[in-house]
Amino acid sequence: MPVLPSSITDPLWDQFQALLPKRAVAAHPLGCHRPRIPDRVVFDKLLARLVLGGTYQQHADHTCSATTMRSRRDEWIANGLFERLHRLALEAYDEAIGLDLENLVVDGCIVKAPGGGQNTGRSPVDRGKSGLKRSVLVDGGGLPLGWVLAGANRNDSPLLRPTLETLRLFGFHLPPSITVHLDASYDSQPTRALLEELGCAGRITPKGQFVPINHTHRWVIERTNSWHNRGFKALAIVTDRRAVVQDAWVALASAVIVIRRLLRRAWTAYRWDARPARRP
Repeated sequence: MPVLPSSITDPLWDQFQALLPKRAVAAHPLGCHRPRIPDRVVFDKLLARLVLGGTYQQHADHTCSATTMRSRRDEWIANGLFERLHRLALEAYDEAIGLDLENLVVDGCIVKAPGGGQNTGRSPVDRGKSGLKRSVLVDGGGLPLGWVLAGANRNDSPLLRPTLETLRLFGFHLPPSITVHLDASYDSQPTRALLEELGCAGRITPKGQFVPINHTHRWVIERTNSWHNRGFKALAIVTDRRAVVQDAWVALASAVIVIRRLLRRAWTAYRWDARPARRP
């Protein structure tokens, strides 16, 4: 049984396949070389690990080995395919529905990283165990635009600048006025100076003041963090130790989120109402 519906995996694979570099097929003169595992098989295996978590050995079978999954994953990471896939998904959503870049939300999310590695540190919310923090940037609708990975012991405020700088992928297509919504952990003078330097307005929850999240625009990023952690086990419990692999998993999960959201919004906005007209 597939881990994701075909309405998501098929368009995702079609776009990913178009990004794959062409390979020259070299036939052995004696015909004794083992044939290359199809890319679609490996892609489905990586999606299964992203959603279900676990080790590569647990997802390996007679169609694809754990070594093949790792080597093909590293090959695709070296070509930047996962980041390009996420970017193309955002462009498709922006063209069909439209991204809300006038309202941006940034927040940090701490997850478990029991194996340690890069971008990990002592988690302040898990008795000092190894953890990873994702500083995520979303648009006004909650779609993940960019992220920065760091140790769980890093504060949110120093990660704000590199997180906002992930907007450079949009180039000169940003709106003239941008409002950044932040929680109380960013309530400081350096944060206000940074927003002023970048030409952004800021709506920051004051420290020591309780403001229900449903009274602010920050609820969308809480939903996005839930999408990441509850929908993709490999993001909730990080077992990969290398930073490039951790970043690739977030990019692939974010592309899935954007495609899923695009299908739902497009169905609502462009569906053809085939219901017969009511009689008077």
